[in-house]
Amino acid sequence: MRSRSNSGVRLDYYQRIVHRLIMSHQEPVTGLFPASNVNSHAWIRDNVYCILAVWGLSMAYKKIADQDEDRAKCYELEQSCVKLMRGLLMAMMNQKDKVETFKITQNPLDSLHAKYSSRNGQPVVGDGEWGHLQIDAVSLYLLILAQMTASGLQIVFSLDEVSFIQNLVFYIESAYCIPDYGIWERGDKTNHGEPELNASSIGMAKAALEAMNELDLFGARGGPASVIHVLADEAHKCQAVLQSMLPRESNSKELDSGILCVIGFPAFAVDDPQLIHNTKDAILSRLQGKYGCKRFLRDGYRTPKEDPSRLYYERWELRMFENIECEWPLFYCYLILFHAFQNDKMAVKNYAERLERIMVRSDDGILLIPESYAVPQNLVANEYQHPGSQSREVVGRCPFLWGQSLFILGRLLQEGFLAVGELDPLNRRLGAQKKPDVVVQVVIIAEDNEIRDKLAEHDLHVQTIAEVAPIEVQPARVLSHLYTYLGRNRKLGLTGRKSRDVGILSTSKLYSLKDRIFAFTPQHIDYEEYYTTRDPDLLASNFTTNLAFLTNNWRHMLGRPTITLMATHYMLDQDKIPLAMIQTMRKLKSGYINGTRVMLGNLKDFLNTSAITDLSFLGSTEDGYPDRLHPDVQTYLDEHLLRSFSHRNTMNLRGGQLRPRSLRRRMSCKGAIKKTRSINVDSDTLGMEGPTQLSERRLSSIVPPPWLQANKQNHISVFATTPEEGPADQSEIIRENIYPIDPHHNRTAMERRSEFARQQEIQNIPKILIQRHRTDNNFADTEVEELIAMLRETENLEEQGDILQYLVDTQGLDFNTEIEGNFVEEPVDIGSSSNDEPKVAEMPTVVIDTSNINSQSQSEGMLEEGRVVTVRDLLKGLYEKACQQKLWGLVRHTAGMLGKRVEDLAKAVTDLLVRQKQVTVGMPPNNEYTITAPLPEAELRQLIHDAYGDDESTAMLTQELMVYLAMFIRTEPQLFHEMLRLRVGLIIQVMAKELSRTLNCDGEAASEHLLNLSPFEMKNLLYHILSGKEFAVSSVARGSLSIVSCKSSRVSKKSQIGLGDPEGEDALVATIDDRQGQWLRRRRLDGALNRVPRDFYSRVWTVLEKCQGLAIEGRILQQSLTQEMTPGELKFALEVETALNQIPQPEYRQLVVEALMVLTLVTEHNMVPSLGGVIYVEHLVHKANQLFLEDQRKVQGDATLCCAKSNGKDHQAASGMLLCGGAAYICQHLYDSAPSGSYGTMTYMARAVALVLDCVPKHGEMDCTIS
Repeated sequence: MRSRSNSGVRLDYYQRIVHRLIMSHQEPVTGLFPASNVNSHAWIRDNVYCILAVWGLSMAYKKIADQDEDRAKCYELEQSCVKLMRGLLMAMMNQKDKVETFKITQNPLDSLHAKYSSRNGQPVVGDGEWGHLQIDAVSLYLLILAQMTASGLQIVFSLDEVSFIQNLVFYIESAYCIPDYGIWERGDKTNHGEPELNASSIGMAKAALEAMNELDLFGARGGPASVIHVLADEAHKCQAVLQSMLPRESNSKELDSGILCVIGFPAFAVDDPQLIHNTKDAILSRLQGKYGCKRFLRDGYRTPKEDPSRLYYERWELRMFENIECEWPLFYCYLILFHAFQNDKMAVKNYAERLERIMVRSDDGILLIPESYAVPQNLVANEYQHPGSQSREVVGRCPFLWGQSLFILGRLLQEGFLAVGELDPLNRRLGAQKKPDVVVQVVIIAEDNEIRDKLAEHDLHVQTIAEVAPIEVQPARVLSHLYTYLGRNRKLGLTGRKSRDVGILSTSKLYSLKDRIFAFTPQHIDYEEYYTTRDPDLLASNFTTNLAFLTNNWRHMLGRPTITLMATHYMLDQDKIPLAMIQTMRKLKSGYINGTRVMLGNLKDFLNTSAITDLSFLGSTEDGYPDRLHPDVQTYLDEHLLRSFSHRNTMNLRGGQLRPRSLRRRMSCKGAIKKTRSINVDSDTLGMEGPTQLSERRLSSIVPPPWLQANKQNHISVFATTPEEGPADQSEIIRENIYPIDPHHNRTAMERRSEFARQQEIQNIPKILIQRHRTDNNFADTEVEELIAMLRETENLEEQGDILQYLVDTQGLDFNTEIEGNFVEEPVDIGSSSNDEPKVAEMPTVVIDTSNINSQSQSEGMLEEGRVVTVRDLLKGLYEKACQQKLWGLVRHTAGMLGKRVEDLAKAVTDLLVRQKQVTVGMPPNNEYTITAPLPEAELRQLIHDAYGDDESTAMLTQELMVYLAMFIRTEPQLFHEMLRLRVGLIIQVMAKELSRTLNCDGEAASEHLLNLSPFEMKNLLYHILSGKEFAVSSVARGSLSIVSCKSSRVSKKSQIGLGDPEGEDALVATIDDRQGQWLRRRRLDGALNRVPRDFYSRVWTVLEKCQGLAIEGRILQQSLTQEMTPGELKFALEVETALNQIPQPEYRQLVVEALMVLTLVTEHNMVPSLGGVIYVEHLVHKANQLFLEDQRKVQGDATLCCAKSNGKDHQAASGMLLCGGAAYICQHLYDSAPSGSYGTMTYMARAVALVLDCVPKHGEMDCTIS
């Protein structure tokens, strides 16, 4: 450094500048900065940025303070910072009621204001008169508050203020799913006041959450009560969404220079160095100019073309702002700081020189940063022609204090008065550095000695709950409840944390409370949840996923993550520990599992190495007893510690006598479940027909499911009565005939159909229908009595399902099954029922006693101790038994009828949406619903229910698949590249179609198999379809299938499926030749998943620019879209996607995408100046098909057997479809051609484009060198 006098003199110079430019504007009463001399409003964001220079200068003085006056200056500067930060705190605390309301509603009108009066800190505009919801401003305040506190400033004075700041943390913790108005206060760039998700807000919130975590707001003088707590999972969600968005800012802004504050100072919110680099490069290449950077593309603010008389823009006028957007020197200040923190001296020097050239010198020689530079009105035409060529003039405020403050910080860093670490005392800048591998500690605890001994047989030695004492093990919901006490404050009327969600990062810590230590089991294995927890394979697979997740995301925490798992009776399968569990535990013992380092051990061994958080906020601080537990917490813990893991009685299962078989009757409820099915695979349009055919098909598919023949060797005709029933039951036979039977159905297909498809039909009858049935009930009560007698006698769960389905359809769920003369057998204990549905007081719990659970023969007694048994109770019993026997089809169906819900459904949908994927449910095209914004759980379930009508099984399956899709997008986001909408209905149909292809069975059998896959196999199949990997299906046991990857797709593989064919063949062996149908399958998968080539949408934009419109399946994309939207804008991509989604057949959709790609090549190589009028893309595809068939006739190709027949008469089958079954009248063989090659689809598309478009020259030489 220079001699003391020199550096002192230089600092005094900066102190004069800071005083004159910044501190002289600070209001003496509130400490806030007004926007300008004429505007007294104080913006939170601008105020915080203004004070940074004062804070930086105070730290520079602190280092050289060897004279009293230097210490005095340092103190004055520090107190100026404290005054401002407290002024903003007071203004926000005046709006504490808004913070409380916003935690629940997240409504923009309930948000904290973005600006206050600088004179008295009161609101200056109404809730609805400004885009107040700016999460980045509140987050920036919290981030800088944390950094200043860490640097030694005392800003927060009382515990009430601590509570308020804790609630501000709750206010921003859901930033990843709250659309706001963002850093430029305008939301969507047309400025119509529509908020949107902004990457800059999410990044700032993530930084604030991490900075605030475990921070003591009283600094070195604080204690446990002044510490802020943040749940690590909330910060992680913000991080995941941020990473999926960058470099995009929002739906309407494909890039934004505001992101510079997220990837560098002050937020340092991105941990991936490559992503930081790519984002900065994208901003510089598209937005940087001579006078700074543009805020975003087509930003009309202060441009000469803007109409200052109105706030908003018309959509069509955005194109006018292209190339003349204002340039802001502010961003050069950000870039100087960015490179100073990267220690890149050359870049710092480069930007400092550029900045000096565009600064304005004031009368007394001080360099000022102007707000922005605009093109003068008279030079606009030249600037349009040669962007960046014209000189610009200053518009807006000068000096612009936000920029001036950052400029001074940059100068202090460049001249060595400050080190980068002093501006970042919390070391956020080190986030992107490489870290050592995380070791995940795993503890397995047995529920009791019996389970412990069972595990010991497999050489796995674990402790029981009793043995881990004094450490207490609790389910995650206890932790979630304890966190609701965080931030409560009676004086301020604040009620603490509202969200009940605790993720895996939070349950992987240990918690201390006074002298007790708690460990929590992960949330997703809490019992009461959902049938997927009944599948040990899925639990094991989710567990390994969680381990990998912890390894990648355990950051900013001291200590290692510890996962605590309970081995309970509930997980046992026929009293044995499931194989999947044993295999996983063995891998854990080895120390590595799927590349993750793990340690298996006992809790007490891990106490020293685990992350431990203190739950000190549970003390009754407000009552003056900080050392005592809050009385409510005390009672909650006392109640819970006793019963949290007490083994839940499932139904009390005991042996009942078998009934003679002669008592069994067959009745009209046969196949009731099957009638609700809606997955359609057979038809060539893949479930895309209109509603009429759908209903006919549904009725014609009622054939006896195989289980009805299970015990009879001879095949019973559908209507035949069994000998025992004799002619007396003629009436029943007539009733059977309500549903027509399709005579053409092949017999074995009927036999093979497993209970899977039946499920689907069950709840398709709308509620009104049930009411109607109830009034003019065509069957007498005897009918019901007989059904109940049958229910008692049948031993087959499938039959019970059909009978109950029938009862639900005719009588409703709450129908009382108790009838006169009910005979009671041996008394039974009443087990506790599952708590998914609201309990009605009179509703008893039914007990079904069954004999040996695994055999196919159960008998059931409806025994009530003098209480009513409703159909719902019987269904619950059936659900329990189906779960135990792993009859997944029946499980899904009964779960749907009982209205069970996937716990994390709303969370899963939010996970998909915030990563810019829209989700649709329902079978296309008639009842497909698109979900574009996060919805509450209840609305989501209603929407799914409406989409599938009564098809409960598919509705359940949809919920299940959404949860799996969310799992995959969290762990393997690359599977979802170039996909904008996830169409769950279409994915279900493609899954069934794939099964039907692999198993060589008809569509109905395939949908049966699909609904019967265990949750783990379902997730596996979904994974194979998303990743496009080849798979085969192997049969594990009768009725259960397993999906296995094929290593090489070239080998033709055998899929061997033992379907237990009633004809007695040993097994059905289908050999599929891979080469045939490979491209068709690929197009079908890509079409169903809406996958498109890279940069597809931005390339379509260039085509649209050169023609008047593109017509796809009746939707016309107008050229005016290019006026409204930029090529990389998400809104544009969604427009194109919506048009493509009009096409019902996935493979046809893919050919349309290929045709569009050929058009993009025509425009990119500038072959023609314009493509003319509206282009009908389907015409191109059909023309290509025509050319293909002509060639096929010439070379006698495969298509001569169907569409290219020489006589030209028999192209179509009787049904009006093509003989080869090609969709949309395009030959199947064209779908199955590779894109390249002389007979490839691209060749024909290119020829079609040349023939159809008038603009392509027909004669003369053309340069067509192949690049």
